[in-house]
Parts: sequence; C-alpha cells; structure tokens
Amino acid sequence: MKLIKKSVEYLRLIKFSHSIFALPFAFTAALIAAEGIPTLYQIFWITVAMVGGRSGAMGMNRIIDREFDALNPRTKNRELPRGVIKTSEAIFFTAGAFALLVLAAYELNPLCLKLSPLVLAVLITYSYTKRFTWLCHMVLGIALALAPLGAWVAVRGTFESEILMLSLAVMFWVAGFDIIYGLQDMDFDKEHGLYSIPSIFGIRSSLWIARIFHLITIILLFSLVYVFNLSFFYIIGVLIASGLLLYEHSLVKADDLSKLDIAFFNMNGYISVTVFVFTLISYLAS
Repeated sequence: MKLIKKSVEYLRLIKFSHSIFALPFAFTAALIAAEGIPTLYQIFWITVAMVGGRSGAMGMNRIIDREFDALNPRTKNRELPRGVIKTSEAIFFTAGAFALLVLAAYELNPLCLKLSPLVLAVLITYSYTKRFTWLCHMVLGIALALAPLGAWVAVRGTFESEILMLSLAVMFWVAGFDIIYGLQDMDFDKEHGLYSIPSIFGIRSSLWIARIFHLITIILLFSLVYVFNLSFFYIIGVLIASGLLLYEHSLVKADDLSKLDIAFFNMNGYISVTVFVFTLISYLAS
C-alpha cells in the first residue's frame, strides 16, 4: 500500500494524466512517417521516449519552481511544497526519466540518439524561461512540438522538413492553451516578477493572442492534407478538432474564468486524440 501511495504521488507530481496532450500527436506523426502502422518495436520505444521525456520535463519544472509553487495559493498543495516528495527524490526520479528517454532514443536509431541531448536541453530550459521572457508559452510549445518531430525521426531514421508543419501546429496549439491556463496565475506572476503573456498584456489581449495561435493551428493541420496527401477522414478529424477549439474558447471569457480547467484539460485532450484517431482511420481505410 505504501508503494502504491508513493507511486500515485509521483504520478500527481508530473501530472501524468496530461500525457494525453502530446502523445497522440506523436503517434499521428508516426502514422504519417510510416504511411500506415509503424512496427510494434517503434511504437513501444516511441511511447517509452514520450513518457520518459515528459516525466523528466515535469519533474524538472516542479524542482525548479518549488519555491514559487509554495507561495502560490493554486500550487502550494503540490507534492514538493507539502514535503510529500523530497527534492532529492524528485531529482532522482527526474534523472531516471531522462535516462529512459536516452535509452529509448538509443533503441530507435542513431539519429534519435544524436538528437537526444538537444531534446533534453529544450525540456530543461523551458522551466527557466518564465523568469525572463513572456515567450515562455512558445518555448513550452516547442518542447511539446518535439513529440511529432521525434516520432517522425524514430520511424524514418531521417529528418524531412515536411513534418515541421505538424510540429508547428502543435507548437501554436500548446502555446495557445498555455496562455489560457496562465490566466489564473496572472496576478501572482505580476507580484513575483514572473513573465507570461497574461501578466504582460492582460486578460482580453491574452485571449485574442490564444485565438490567433489556435487559428494558425487549424490552418497548419489542414495544410497537412496537401503535404502528405491525407484522406477525407483526416479532414473530418481536423474539422471536429476545430469545433472543439472553438468550444474551448467559448468556455473562457474575460469576465468569467470559472470553466478554465474544463477548457484546458478536457477539450485539449479530446483535440489531440481526435486528430490521431481520424489519421489512423485515414490509413486503415486506404
């Protein structure tokens, strides 16, 4: 029971449930790269790389931000501020997660292994960006945009610029919903000298920036139809995802942030899964 309880605390530490955001887009890229279903070996190690990379990035974020988390009413009950998990334990866990990412890269192909230090650098750097730039949302977007790019390289063993369209779509999608999520910490960020688009530009401007980012996301997702000759099923998936994005923005208003959590977690989880599922159907039906 003690082991189970500790495991649950670690899963909460890294918000494991939020893996639903980037993982489906990694699998979407893998499908496109393979022009069908990748091998089970590739699927397994892509999953290991994703879990290791994301867990390490979240662990690093919690370690670096632990003092701010302790001061913020929204985050003061997280595992490190409460002492449920010690900083030394979190460091050990994070190092292990990053080691898992490197192992997965080694198992996939030589290019994945060569690129793994660059991936680690981005994942680690993100946690510091809020201290000096409001572009931190874009850096987070870049971090998650590495998921489809990495999956492509994992399957093909080479880099082709075409996959950047999907990576850019993920980058703007993540940056957009991170801006919305950051609205709840706007006052705290101002008070403690932290940078974010909400703390610099205010609620209304931030919502418009997020809308523009998500419009770009939709355009980029549709562009993949021409880049990779995807079928009508993929188009249906993107249309549904577009509707979900519109609904997400309808939930969050400048004078009412009460539905922010629903907009952040539920809608974005549905969006990434929808694009993956309809991409899968597109290849299965071909």
